[in-house]
Amino acid sequence: MNSETIVGAIILGLTEGLTEFLPVSSTGHLLLLGHFIGFESTGRTFEVLIQLGAILAILSVYFHRLWSIATSLHNDKQSQHLTLGILLAFLPAAIIGAMAHSFIKSVLFETPLLICSTLIIGGLIMLWVDRRPMKARYTRIEEYPYWLYLAIGFCQCLAMVPGVSRSGSTIVGALLMGTDKRSAAEFSFFLAMPTMAGAFAYDLYKNYSYLSFDDVYLIAIGFVCSFIAGFFVVRTFLTFVSKHGFSLFGWWRIIVGLLGVVGLLLV
Repeated sequence: MNSETIVGAIILGLTEGLTEFLPVSSTGHLLLLGHFIGFESTGRTFEVLIQLGAILAILSVYFHRLWSIATSLHNDKQSQHLTLGILLAFLPAAIIGAMAHSFIKSVLFETPLLICSTLIIGGLIMLWVDRRPMKARYTRIEEYPYWLYLAIGFCQCLAMVPGVSRSGSTIVGALLMGTDKRSAAEFSFFLAMPTMAGAFAYDLYKNYSYLSFDDVYLIAIGFVCSFIAGFFVVRTFLTFVSKHGFSLFGWWRIIVGLLGVVGLLLV
């Protein structure tokens, strides 16, 4: 392990934390960065396992609310409704993700041009949705109808294609189905918890035998950086999108995708 590898782990860890909860595709950013800086991990394990830092970041920010939901679950209908809704939304990704895991990791994750294309297309869609006049019918995640939870869950499955963005697909899907911007982003956070935890556990199960001491050391570095950056994003994102919408992230996706295409053509 050399200093360049450690710097790469730091860069990728910070990138994971900064982009995981933003609608810009953390996976797309990680894979493109790893491709251009020459950072590789066995089975792309590093890129998935450093998500633990982002998971703990969102759990720490939402701890009191999660605790309130858990302690009132036995007698509070809104807590029961939201919990069941999150489980419904998580179900499609859990089933489809497990079935398509090998194809996603061995084919889609190894296609940088696909990632650039989905970043650009997703950015254009986000700009269109953000500027489209829509009247919100649902403004509280505790009151979403069950069909909406499940539909958002199917939208999340689009993010199995690198570059699409888990949060981006859930937010755009929710907005098109009648939610406001703040609640769409907030439900994206809640759905991220079981989805990211499930992906982390499944990838650890599939790849733990390939991990070496050096891998664990780099993952620890990436984890810390991911936690710090993710904590900052979760604390500020809802307020930002409530005031400014999602156009900034749409333009960011387009710029990164175009730069990636240029880089691939020059290499």
